[in-house]
Amino acid sequence: MKAPLSWLAEYAPLRGSPDEIAHRLTMQGIETAYLPGPASGWDGVVVGRVVEVEPHPSADRLRLATVDLGADAKRVVCGAPNVAVGQRIAFANVGVELVNGHTGERMTLAAATIRGVRSEGMICSERELGLSDDHEGILVLPDDAPIGAALADCISAGDAFEVEVTANRGDCLSMLGVAREVAAGNGDRVTEPSIAYDEGPTPNPVKVDIRDAALCARYTAAVIRGVRVAPSPAWLQRRLEAAGQRPINNVVDMTNYVMLEYGQPLHAFDLARVRRQTIVVRQAAPGERLTTLDGVERTLEPPMLVIADPERAVALAGVMGSANSEVSEATTDILLESATFNAINTRRTAAALRVRTEASTRFEKGLHPDLAERALRRAAALIAQAAGGVPDAGIADAYPGRAAPRTAPLTRAKLGGVLGMALGDETIAEALASLGFEAERQAPGVFSVTAPYWRTDIAIEEDLIEEVARIVGYDAVPAVPLGGRVPSHPPQRERDVREETRDLLAAAGLQETISPSLASAPPDAPALRVLNPMSREQEALRVSMRPSILRALSGALRHANGALGLFEVGKAYLPREEGLPDERETAVFAAAQARGAALWDGALAPRDFYYAKGVIQSLLINLGLTPAFEPCADPLLHPGRAASVALDGAPVGVIGELHPREAEAYDMAGQTVAFGELDIGVLAQRAPWLRHAFRPFSRYPTADRDIALVVDRATPAAELHAIIAEHPLVSRASLFDAFEGGTLAQGKKSLAFRVELQSSERTLGPNEINDAMAAITQELAARTGATLRG
Repeated sequence: MKAPLSWLAEYAPLRGSPDEIAHRLTMQGIETAYLPGPASGWDGVVVGRVVEVEPHPSADRLRLATVDLGADAKRVVCGAPNVAVGQRIAFANVGVELVNGHTGERMTLAAATIRGVRSEGMICSERELGLSDDHEGILVLPDDAPIGAALADCISAGDAFEVEVTANRGDCLSMLGVAREVAAGNGDRVTEPSIAYDEGPTPNPVKVDIRDAALCARYTAAVIRGVRVAPSPAWLQRRLEAAGQRPINNVVDMTNYVMLEYGQPLHAFDLARVRRQTIVVRQAAPGERLTTLDGVERTLEPPMLVIADPERAVALAGVMGSANSEVSEATTDILLESATFNAINTRRTAAALRVRTEASTRFEKGLHPDLAERALRRAAALIAQAAGGVPDAGIADAYPGRAAPRTAPLTRAKLGGVLGMALGDETIAEALASLGFEAERQAPGVFSVTAPYWRTDIAIEEDLIEEVARIVGYDAVPAVPLGGRVPSHPPQRERDVREETRDLLAAAGLQETISPSLASAPPDAPALRVLNPMSREQEALRVSMRPSILRALSGALRHANGALGLFEVGKAYLPREEGLPDERETAVFAAAQARGAALWDGALAPRDFYYAKGVIQSLLINLGLTPAFEPCADPLLHPGRAASVALDGAPVGVIGELHPREAEAYDMAGQTVAFGELDIGVLAQRAPWLRHAFRPFSRYPTADRDIALVVDRATPAAELHAIIAEHPLVSRASLFDAFEGGTLAQGKKSLAFRVELQSSERTLGPNEINDAMAAITQELAARTGATLRG
């Protein structure tokens, strides 16, 4: 927000240079920058008085003006239509840098001969001085401006602070809010403007009906009769322009002026266009249409809030007025509104309609209902002065959201524990009082603190500690070690497993990719659709991670030379009948060989089913888990080359090769694509906390034995491997041969394993080795019907 220094000075003394004040505000937590005004270039611009105006001898539209500058007088050529004898004006001498009134660029004023007449200087307009864009006539100064004085000493030059307001400090979106911070830093008090005015004999006739108190805590209205809508006084126009506002007319400008002054948005209606002089604050009807002041017809939906009369909506609450009730030059009586609207609903309404205004920005921060009446009375007083109206007696005031003042406890002990410094009760009370808080001392070091009405962000003791620290000065807080017990780290099992999964997939040679959560809506499955999608590719929350990883792989393969593997860990959003979706976290990966891979590339091993199985096995073993693989049917995967992954009987994912049909759909026709998918939630439930424990290496040698077994073709090798590994002397077993046909009977197959036997206590003798192999063979025969191959 832009806060002109001349405006702030009306409420609080500005002690120190502008740069010093800006630094002090920043150290108080209100980030502020000083913006010098155009007066920095006014050296050589002085106050003059026009003593004579003559026609130009060679140009009908130009005149010759003689200007008294105190010490001397100068005659210059002037084309302004409003120049007149007796005016106090801004006169620029030769050599002054001004704004070119036609191009807007900076220029250095030089003496010139215009249509045969020598002109040494210029009578300036507001645009040439950098005050505004007005170039229709010269700037006319007050009659008491001293002749010959520097212009910068006579009028406000537009110096301002640029204030960055955080979300919790909506009170600083006002001149009074910034002035309170300035005053608190200096130990001063703010001088608030008067809100008193003389009321007329007519009682205020407006009736207010608030139909949703949760969305409108208070609505106040004043009526001002006999106004004359016209351009605003020059001082008001300049003040609004210095704050970044565009002047419109004296009624609207005064509402904007008070909004900037108090931070409370207001709106003026033409009373004659508000039917039955009744205001109804209600939710919009489904599909209700309203043409706002910007000329756009908007379609509204509940719970958007509207201001209406008994027949139609006349404004969009907290955002913008309507064209059907706006103030015009024909307006004579106005209804002035000042209300408190729900912050969240206002923000959602502005976002849904894609319209953001000065009013909605302030309502979004949360305003206190007590502010509404103060701002209303201030605006009524100023409008009566500027537009010549007479306010009705009393105001309409509906206040269903009345609440007790915000209070919070504050103890010296807690403050010392948080800040690490000891402060006296008097220092604490003075710091709070400087910001408008009322601190009631209940016992030594114990306060009950009531927040001022403009501070809606105060709720707990820590908020008050922050306020004290801001005024005492953060640089006064000593650097001391934290005291107390360090809180224990809350376990987050799913997060830990997710991050470890990421690391293990990267260690397997895969590269991580990140895709948007929005995707095309699936034609054959429900999905949560976006109300206003940017495109068809981003119209719904994804229900699966599969399409995104396959699209990413397909695109990357066009630029790859060799093997390429990608993975992603993210959420799929599965709709539920009621409530929020089921956010299922999933890890997916896909890998393939690029076409035209280099002949001597060392990574030419196919990215097939066994590659996918190896990645998953390595990952799960490092997580301390033992997976089981079973054949499965998955429409994405090649039949006979797909398997489900289970942990203790619970399904956790799938692996396999991409179905040729799917590979073609993703522009990878003819390529073998390995694919894997894991449910992070199931992994987190199954993975042990202690995944790695050191076991001493055996000092004794291993004994290797090979065993070839004939089993039914349907018997999985994993089952045989598990039985072999159960023997206490087996340190490792691995399958090295699989054979079918030949001399084997129909429906049989041969599986050969290499078995390593080892003891941690002694060297195994031949008899122990033979006994162990015999026991393994017997167990295999008993549980699977396996026989030794002859």
